[in-house]
Amino acid sequence: MVPPIIDVARLLLGIAILYLGAEWMIRGSAGLASAFGVKPLVIGLTVVAYGTSAPELAVSTKAALDNVQPIALGTVIGSCAANISLILGITALLRPPDIDNRLIKREIPILLGSAIAVPLCLRDGHLSRGEGIALVACAILFTVVTLTVSAKQLDEPTTPRAPSARPGPDAEAVAASRLWAVLMTVAGLGLLVFGSNQFVSGARGVAAEFGMSERMLGLTVVAIGTSLPELIAAIVAASRGQAALAIGSVIGSNLLNVFLVLGIVAYLRPISFGERMHPVDGIGLVAITVLAIVVMRGERRISRFEGAILVLAYVAFVAAAALY
Repeated sequence: MVPPIIDVARLLLGIAILYLGAEWMIRGSAGLASAFGVKPLVIGLTVVAYGTSAPELAVSTKAALDNVQPIALGTVIGSCAANISLILGITALLRPPDIDNRLIKREIPILLGSAIAVPLCLRDGHLSRGEGIALVACAILFTVVTLTVSAKQLDEPTTPRAPSARPGPDAEAVAASRLWAVLMTVAGLGLLVFGSNQFVSGARGVAAEFGMSERMLGLTVVAIGTSLPELIAAIVAASRGQAALAIGSVIGSNLLNVFLVLGIVAYLRPISFGERMHPVDGIGLVAITVLAIVVMRGERRISRFEGAILVLAYVAFVAAAALY
């Protein structure tokens, strides 16, 4: 048995690695957006979202293969709830972000659909392999459409500018800058995954000392642990004035958690826990998502007051899940 001090040390080590990874990833992602002329929102919805969803995928897959279904399902639901309320709320408290109108029209309806899909697919306590394949197909379609729309925007003609007297950047310097941005992004994502694993391992050891149920362990400790990459990435992005990147990573991560993570888990081992889904889990996730959508659609800006409401909504979700 691992001594508690080791678990606490892994918790602290995980947080330190996560912060370093977030720093590298945000700098690299911002560099990618600048070097390739892609909007930070698109980078957040794709590159950052896939990277920060890696811990949920790793933890949920291992839990499903170990036949610990409540942890696998709780991790996905709890992580989505933490992303859309706790992380979005903290981001707004630090620096109220503006919401891109295109995000409202394109990604927000898909976000709502993904939240509704969770209780809908699990209403009978079972998620089949076929449903898992359908969810993964949704993740692939979302990614392809997002990148296609972004490519079309890049191809749109722009107003020609007067030629500059100064020479343009050297081609080799541009290539080196792009390569450095890619390497920094990949290294940052790798550190996020490694740091999250350290945190989750330590957290599970500490939680075991308190005798938490597998469902609550997945919904809270493991979910928050696997959401730490999103949380720290959002905090760093907001503090550096990259709010669009933070919003994109949160929404993209939620979509991938449901479509990709839950889909792959169901494909590898169909989820079946012999009873109906806890109403608090599914209804709570949908309610929190609707609240976040209302906040984002309102003034196209999340105020600090609204951020506080989102954080309190997450606390209420966890309390209701614990009392049920």
